[in-house]
Amino acid sequence: MEIAFSAEDMARTRFAVSPLWEVVASVRVLKGADPGGLHRRWTERVRPALAAAKLDLAPLFDLIAVPTRGIPGFLVPPPTTPQPSLEVELTTLRATPEAELRRTTTKAALPRVEALCADPDRELGRLAEAVAAYWEVALAPHWARIRALCEGDILYRATRFADGGARRLFADLSPQTAWDSGTLRLEHRFLSGRRDLAGRGLLLCPSVFVWPRIFVTLEDHEPQPALRYPPRGVGTLWEPRPCRSTRVLAAVLGRTRALLLAELAEPASTTDLAHRMGLSPGAVSQHLTALRDAGLVSAHRTGRVVLYARTRVAEALVEGERR
Repeated sequence: MEIAFSAEDMARTRFAVSPLWEVVASVRVLKGADPGGLHRRWTERVRPALAAAKLDLAPLFDLIAVPTRGIPGFLVPPPTTPQPSLEVELTTLRATPEAELRRTTTKAALPRVEALCADPDRELGRLAEAVAAYWEVALAPHWARIRALCEGDILYRATRFADGGARRLFADLSPQTAWDSGTLRLEHRFLSGRRDLAGRGLLLCPSVFVWPRIFVTLEDHEPQPALRYPPRGVGTLWEPRPCRSTRVLAAVLGRTRALLLAELAEPASTTDLAHRMGLSPGAVSQHLTALRDAGLVSAHRTGRVVLYARTRVAEALVEGERR
């Protein structure tokens, strides 16, 4: 597949991180689209958590097949801002026009497509509820880590573009992409030929759950074509991140709270943290409440268990401690 860029296309090319896309791509991983077990640590945590939560996820899972030649377009609308919240994207999903719904599901021989087209308002509402419930269990506890990796990749690519233009931007985007004289070449399983962006530019979305593939949307009716690719460092995403020292943070937060943040390299429950640190669950709970009030920790319920995770601010603090 070759994608031709005009000057206007380059002017409109942009980046975005999409929580809704990560929901869809992560469901593919849970259904077996994970060659090499890159996300094994994540799936080992999420599968039992989803089972314990006893959620009705059929409205979401039935629309995502593995293997598949594609994903229904209405399910992953291109983000209109660089960092939309899941709530914003779900608002767009709920408002999918019936004509768009029928167009993007015509070729999808999937369960629920007929029900979606028969009663869009009701079924889109059920779908949005399933996405939100899945998000809280499967992705929200890990979102700070996922988003940090994607945002780091965007920063890296912005620097590459500033240093050497489009050629440098696309040079190491993916082994499946190459740039030559205003044309982006893609190695793709199902797409071939030459396409024109028609002045719409290209939306570039780093996505942790697409590895080792890239996903591209180039339909003429799309407001903007999109290319979703694995960010740099995705292979280390789920590796434990021990903090070598908490001395600096301890001077500000106190030793126990600094150690708690270090332990939260991955989401954990009060009981888990108490066991690791040799403290009572009550004491850990008090410290977590203080950290949560300060915006350093977030809480996410999975069934009967509440998992705590570092926020974006806390990730930055801990990363600064490592330097």
